[in-house]
Parts: sequence; C-alpha cells; structure tokens
Amino acid sequence: MPKVLLHEHLDGGLRPATLLDLLHRRGIEPPAATPSDLRDWLEARAHAGSLVEYLRGFALTVAAMSTPDAMERVAFEAAEDAHLDGCVLAEFRIAPLLFEPHGVTADAATEALVAGLARASATTGLPCGLIVCGMRHHSEADVARSADVALRHVGRGVIGFDLAGPEAGFPATLHAGTLSTLRAGGIPLTLHAGEADGAERVIEASDLGATRVGHGVRLADALGDPARRALVDLVVERRLHLEICPTSNMHTGAAASIATHPIRALHDAGVSLSYNTDNRLISCIDLSSEATALVDEANFTHEDLIRMGLMAARHSFLGEDDRARACEALLAWSAAHGLRL
Repeated sequence: MPKVLLHEHLDGGLRPATLLDLLHRRGIEPPAATPSDLRDWLEARAHAGSLVEYLRGFALTVAAMSTPDAMERVAFEAAEDAHLDGCVLAEFRIAPLLFEPHGVTADAATEALVAGLARASATTGLPCGLIVCGMRHHSEADVARSADVALRHVGRGVIGFDLAGPEAGFPATLHAGTLSTLRAGGIPLTLHAGEADGAERVIEASDLGATRVGHGVRLADALGDPARRALVDLVVERRLHLEICPTSNMHTGAAASIATHPIRALHDAGVSLSYNTDNRLISCIDLSSEATALVDEANFTHEDLIRMGLMAARHSFLGEDDRARACEALLAWSAAHGLRL
C-alpha cells in the first residue's frame, strides 16, 4: 500500500547496524554488541511510559551521528527505508542545534542532512524534505537561532519548522515572536502539541500559525466533555491536521494500546489526521507495521488508511506537484484494488 509519512525524527530513525557502526567510528562504547541486540536494548527502553524517559535514547543517536558524513548517511538511509516501506512522499525532521556541542554548526548539519535527502530522492524518486526543529525547552534565543537556520535554508531542502521536545511546562507561546517571524518568512509550521499536555495546546498551536500538529492525541479528552467539545469542532473547522504516531504514543504513555488509542475517536469525529512512525529506531517500528496494527487492533479499513494518506499528502509542506503525484499514487492503488473511497 502506498503511504505518506509526515512525522519522523531523523535522530530517532537510524538503522540499528548504522547506529552501531557510527558509535564505533566515534569511539563511543555501544550498549550492545550486535545490531539485533542493540535493537532489543532500545525496544526494552521504549516502554518507559514517559515522554521524558523516551527522549533519553536520543543522546546516544545524536552523539553517534555528529559528523556531516554521518548525518548525510542517516538522512539518505531514512529516505531509502521510507521508499522501501511504500512511501510516495516523506518528510523528516531534526533539531540542528543539537549537534553544536559535538562541534558541528547548525548550518553544516542542515546542509549535510538536506544533501542526504536529495541524494535519496534522486536515487529512489521519493519526494522528501527536511523540517527544522527548535527544542521548546531551550532558551528563546536558541529557538530563534533554529528559526534563522530554517529561514536561511528554506527552498534548498528545508520545507518547514517545528517545536519539539518536552511539552509539559514549555508552551509554544514562549516562542510566539519567533513563530511569527517564521510565518512572515513563508515557512509552514507544524508544532508538537497535545501529546504530554492538554487539548487546549492543540488550539494554541493553531492560533500561533500551525497548519499541522505533531501528535495532538489529548484532543480526544475533549470529546467526552461538553464544556470542551468546542475544541474538537474548532480543529475540524480549521482543517488542522494531526500527525499521529500510535506506537510512539503508547511508549510515551499518551495511549494505553492501539485498540484504545485516541486516533479512532478523533477519526470518527471528523478530524483530519494521519498515522506516522515518529521514531523508527527508538520505537522499533516502520510505517507498514503501524498500518497493520491500525487494521488489526483499531478496526480501521484499507479505505480509511488511504483516506488518511490523502489527507496527509494534501497537508504536506512539499510542492504542489509532489503532493498531487502522491495523491495520484494513492488513488491509483485504491482503484486497482477495488476500494471505494
């Protein structure tokens, strides 16, 4: 089945063999001796049930890939893997400032990552682009510097901006000025919201200019609350798109299981949404397994998955031609398999 990927962190999506190789090259002692054992080590830590704990694994991956050559390799392999997984359009994201303590400037990191994605696109034909992340728990000055990186590279592989990192206690409003500057510069926004904080944060992200929200699953809490149901209606009215990552949400404690995941209730309420991986390595998943789980455990149909793919493609930050071709691929596959959309 053709798929559209809007939400995947490059520093959370390395191949286990690549991570092991890069750790050895950097002189960093790996926590396991083989790619298989390393994957098992990561999977054991994916079930911490806390976003803060879940994020700890990124210290290992960021240190491993902190050279321009390694970053280009990681980006290339991520896009190649997405293509092999059936993706017809893919967006990836990362916070370039994370590499500065390792001696790589944010601009050099961005250039290397964009180069890797461009090489993969040329090799596989997969349309892809990079979303620059600012870390919401960092200083306003650092988030503003992240925005400057995005502004310098927009149109050269950078397609959008995101606020990532721990959500509770770090509202996006802390960076309202920077987000306004980005909007003025023509850069689309997708902000993490409603993952480890309340449904109101989803509307807050929209008010700040986001047309997409990373996760947004806490919005479902408003469905059963008459006093807050208007939040859901507003999301539907604004056509705000939620980039939902079911397996990752279980790992961070935002959902108990796929069967009870809020994606089902939000979908039934008419919210525009899609399913995504978030972190293939950290959560030990791919987009095909996400799709399979939604069908097997949450009663989604193949028609539902294709409709989600169409919504994702139409909300992509890539160019109009790329979005149209992705939609054509989804519709052609549907027609060939007799699906009624």
